[in-house]
Amino acid sequence: MSEKQEIRKKLLDLRNSLSTIEILEKSNRVIKNIYGMDDFRKAKVIATYISFGTEVNTHGLIRSLIGKKEVLVPVVVDRDKKEIILSELKHWKELSSGSYGILEPKKEFIRERDGSEVDIYLVPGVAFDAHGNRIGYGSGYYDRLLGNASGVKVGVAYDFQVIERIPSEGHDVKLDKIVTDTGVIESI
Repeated sequence: MSEKQEIRKKLLDLRNSLSTIEILEKSNRVIKNIYGMDDFRKAKVIATYISFGTEVNTHGLIRSLIGKKEVLVPVVVDRDKKEIILSELKHWKELSSGSYGILEPKKEFIRERDGSEVDIYLVPGVAFDAHGNRIGYGSGYYDRLLGNASGVKVGVAYDFQVIERIPSEGHDVKLDKIVTDTGVIESI
């Protein structure tokens, strides 16, 4: 097992041990810290993941932003090529279970938008470090999506998901900040 795989397994096990109440309490603190970020308040176009499982819950955040800011969410368009696009979400009811069981806009509500329009990206992950490195689920969807991103890239995590060091490779996209339930970390 590689170092990245070991880190991924250890932190997923930790994250999956959280109770529903712990997830909601910690998620609420993370969301409060997101709202406190200047980059977030100034942003007109926000790309965010739609949480599933034990990830920091973004459902309330997304619902609160619809109609106030332009909200873009990922849609898996090719599982073989591990490719996602961003689609503008205008109403929560436009979502249904998509690839991997994660909520995505139904086909008739896909409004593809270019990543160059995004002011801030809220990015999920399993592990992060203070240098802006991230470990996701291992498929590289977000590294491909963020490869040419000009907006501020923010990892969203519980504080225990931020570790001292993550091995990075050439294709890994570095994040600008990480927001947790205890605060915001500017990447070194």
